[in-house]
Amino acid sequence: MPERTPPRGRVLVVEDEAYVRASLRDLLRARGFDVDLAESVADAFGSLARSPVDVVLTDLRMPDSDGLDLVRRARESYPEIPVVVLTGQGTIPSAVACVKAGATDYILKPADPDTLEVTLDRAIETRALRREVDYLRAGGEDDPEAAGVPVGVSPAWSEVMKKARAAAPSDATVLLLGESGTGKELVARMIHRLSRRARGPYVRVNCAAIPIEMWESEFFGHRKGSFTGAAADREGRFRLAHRGTLFMDEVGTMPLAAQAKILRVLQDGEFDRLGDEKPTRVDVRIVAATNCDLPAEVAAGRFRQDLFYRLNVVRVDLPPLRDRPDDLPLLAKRFARQIAARLGRPEAEIGPEVLAEMEAYAWPGNVRELQNVIERALILNPGPALGPLDLPGVQGPAGPEPGAPPAGFEPASGPTRRPQAGAELNLRTALGRREREVVLEALKRSGGLRKEAARLLGIDQRNLGYYLRKHRIDPDRAS
Repeated sequence: MPERTPPRGRVLVVEDEAYVRASLRDLLRARGFDVDLAESVADAFGSLARSPVDVVLTDLRMPDSDGLDLVRRARESYPEIPVVVLTGQGTIPSAVACVKAGATDYILKPADPDTLEVTLDRAIETRALRREVDYLRAGGEDDPEAAGVPVGVSPAWSEVMKKARAAAPSDATVLLLGESGTGKELVARMIHRLSRRARGPYVRVNCAAIPIEMWESEFFGHRKGSFTGAAADREGRFRLAHRGTLFMDEVGTMPLAAQAKILRVLQDGEFDRLGDEKPTRVDVRIVAATNCDLPAEVAAGRFRQDLFYRLNVVRVDLPPLRDRPDDLPLLAKRFARQIAARLGRPEAEIGPEVLAEMEAYAWPGNVRELQNVIERALILNPGPALGPLDLPGVQGPAGPEPGAPPAGFEPASGPTRRPQAGAELNLRTALGRREREVVLEALKRSGGLRKEAARLLGIDQRNLGYYLRKHRIDPDRAS
C-alpha cells in the first residue's frame, strides 16, 4: 500500500453558506478526512450519484429544502450511508424529528472540532460494521472452524509463527505460500487478529472462484444501472475491507487483466467503481495466499512481475504436514476434541495404534485432510476411542508389508519394472514402493548411519525418521 497517510473516510458536507462550507472543509481535511461539498439538497444527491461517501454532514436549515428532507430521501435511496445533522437551532423537538427521520446523530453549531471528529468517526465505524455483518450474513465466511488458532511445536511451524507474528503489527503485505490444506487461512486470520486493524473487518475472497466477467464488480463494486443487470448498488470487497484486512486466497489464479487492476489499488490505494465519476480511496491491508509457484508463473508470463513484487513484501512458507511430524498428535487431538463437541459426544481417545497409522501416512491433503479423516472416523465409529481411519494407500498390520510388490509385479532387468497383465497400477502405491526402495538403498550405502543416509537422500534426519516410520523400516536390519 502507499506510504501516504490513508484517509479516515469521505464526508459529504451539505451547507448553503459558502464560508461555513469552506471552514468545515478545511477543518475535516486537516483531521484526515476526504471531503466533498454540496450547497443544496439537490446538489447533494447529484454528488451522491457520482461518487460514494462514508457519511453525510448536513445543515438542518437550507433555502431549497431542509436537512430533514435530505435525511428522509437519503434513507430511501442510500440506506447504508449515515447522515449527521448540524444545526444552529437546537431544540428537543427538532432532535427527535431528525432521529425519527433516520439521522445517525445531531450536533449543535458552532460544533466543537473534537466532538465533530468523534461523531463522524463513530458514524463511519458503524457503517463499516454494518457492511461486515451484511457480508457475513450473505455467506462471506463459509468455514466455521476458520477462526481457530494455529497450533504446532515443530521447528518448521515455529518459524511460520515467528514470521507471522513479526509481520502482523505492520501494514506490510504478506504472501503465504504452501500446499493446499496447510493452514494459510488460519495464519491470515491470526495476522489480522494481531494487527492494529483487529477491530476492523476481515474479508476473505477466493480468487479462483470468481468468473473474469465478474471481477470488477466483485472487487470494486458498482452503481445501480451502471450495466445491464445492475439492479442495485454493490459494495466491492475492497470497500468491505476498508480499515481492515483483505485475504486474497488462490491469488495465483488471477487472470492478467484482473492483475493490472489489483496492482493499481496496491500502488495508489484507489480504484474506479463502475458508475462513479471519481475514484474511491481505501485503506486496506492485503494478505495473499497461493499454492502456485509464483516465480515460475512470472517466468511463464502468467503472473505480472510487478504485482509479484508488491505482494512478496513479507513471505511466509507454510510446510506440508509430512514435514511436521511433531505436530501430528497435537493437531489430531485438537480436531478430535472440536469435532466431538460439534457432534455432541464425549471426546474420543486416540490410541497408539491409530496414531501410528497416522504417522505412517503422507497426508497429501495436509491438515485439512487430517481434519476430514478424523471427522469421518468419529461419525462412523461412535465409541469412546477413535476408530479405524480410512486412509488410501495405508495397509493395516494384517496386510502386506508397506512397499512390498503387489501380486502381478515382477522385477525386470534394468532400472524399471514392467507390470504384468492385471497388475495393480495405483500411482500412490507404486510411488510408495519406489520411495521405500530408495530409502533402503540409502541405508545400505551408509552402513545404517542415519546422518549419512539423510545426506544421500537430500533430506534432514527428522524427515528420514518420518520415512522410516511410514515404511516401517528398521535401519539396523536394513543395512
